[in-house]
Amino acid sequence: MVVHLFNALVNATRTAERIERKFYVTPKQVDMARGLLRQICRPDGEYPTGLVNSLYFDTFDLDEHQNSMSGDFRKDKVRIRWYDDDGCPDGARTIYVELKSKQGFAGIKRRLKMEVPAYRLTMPHLARGIVPKALLSNTLSSFGYFPSKPLCPVVKITYWRYRFTEPLTGQRVALDFRIRSTMVRPRPGIGEKELELAGAVVEIKGTSIELPATLRRIGMLDVDWSRFSKYSACIDAHDERLGSIGRLSPSGRVIW
Repeated sequence: MVVHLFNALVNATRTAERIERKFYVTPKQVDMARGLLRQICRPDGEYPTGLVNSLYFDTFDLDEHQNSMSGDFRKDKVRIRWYDDDGCPDGARTIYVELKSKQGFAGIKRRLKMEVPAYRLTMPHLARGIVPKALLSNTLSSFGYFPSKPLCPVVKITYWRYRFTEPLTGQRVALDFRIRSTMVRPRPGIGEKELELAGAVVEIKGTSIELPATLRRIGMLDVDWSRFSKYSACIDAHDERLGSIGRLSPSGRVIW
């Protein structure tokens, strides 16, 4: 009974179109990156730190993963997100059903806030998608998204996030590290079920392709703007051979 188990608390929201830039940071640079952002930005006034959890959905053939890796102009990601982890299976938890759509460098995010029983955020319930398939489909339809193939839960990704604001322009900046993933959908292959990617990711979100002068100092870390995707990086890592050197690093990088 969807009405009793899943109660939408507010109407769906949509972010304004924004440019998102990502910079991969090697393990040796994480502390320096955090210190630099503390110097040039202000901690977020409401949620300066916290754990982020996401359950990602894709087709059986991982079409969206393939689109991301091939650099397609149009990309969509479907996920259910929740914050922090009190480890308590009782009571209700707040979740957000999200659709993140990107065309070129610009993207928007639509989300709907709901409450679910806390036990649905634990294994093996994640493999069932947290919410009923009909509710997920109806929510995505309300966002104007109609996937051509059925979607299923694929992987849970968690990471610790430091949130900042660039004081002059108000651009949002985040440092994500301890990026851990757990495969939810069984996959053929010889990879591991649970992994932690090395290093961290700096994300900068704003309305201009140009970075303000303060944030250009990120060049001190010798990092490049990349198409880094936590979802695709984790999927690739789980497809690597058990014990291989590159399985804990983003595709195309080997971090010692």
